[in-house]
Amino acid sequence: MDIGTGKPTPEQRERVAHHLIDIVDPDEEFNAAIFRERGLKSAEQIWSRKRQVILCGGTGFYIKALTHGLFVGPAKNPEIRKRLAEEAREKELATLYERLKQVDPGAIRSIHPHDRHRIIRALEVFELTGKRMTDWQREHGFKESPFEALKMGLDREREELYSLINRRCEEMVARGLVEEVRGLVEKGYGLELRPMQSVGYRHMALYLSGAMSLEEAISLMQRDTRHLAKRQLTWFRADKEIRWFHPERNRKEIVRAVREFLGYGLTI
Repeated sequence: MDIGTGKPTPEQRERVAHHLIDIVDPDEEFNAAIFRERGLKSAEQIWSRKRQVILCGGTGFYIKALTHGLFVGPAKNPEIRKRLAEEAREKELATLYERLKQVDPGAIRSIHPHDRHRIIRALEVFELTGKRMTDWQREHGFKESPFEALKMGLDREREELYSLINRRCEEMVARGLVEEVRGLVEKGYGLELRPMQSVGYRHMALYLSGAMSLEEAISLMQRDTRHLAKRQLTWFRADKEIRWFHPERNRKEIVRAVREFLGYGLTI
């Protein structure tokens, strides 16, 4: 899964060491807890080489899990999970998503309508405890961060951002996203897998199944990517420690902030 994930190119990875890439197959279990465990190990290895760690990405929950700890929650209940999974198959996942919206409206700000695993988990926690997942997380507080970090966000006007998103989706298809998805399906990775339900992969799979034209799939992919970006921005805007910069217009300010944080002085 190279194109649809926006994975760094071999040339980029040759210039700068990247970590936690190509570490699991599409059908392997992976979650924020595993990411935190592996991320901390990678960070320790980087620090042992006297290098700085740059944590980059758009999945705010995973980033917060690594830097501030993770709320584990009550133990999983196989019976409830099985019942909810069967209901998702029989009545469609949208039914469960609407139910989650009613019982825990705060949760849907960070859970995609197609994220079957997290929707079921949030409903499971509510059924088990009578308490919303967001309330559990709020009580946990993510307070135990041992790291000193400079948090930086790249900010663009919405029209500019959406234009870049639309173009990026078209470029992914031009680079071979359809062929990438076809190859995954031929290898036996079913569309029920979480990675195959992610933005881009789900849309190309719909095209390959004959459910829609390529043009319709691209348009839907662009729309859903814009929605994803909006949710990501909502998450990160709530973090008052993040300093926002325009990636082109504020380049000097970005360099200055990094140098100051690292103690290199302000000369640029």
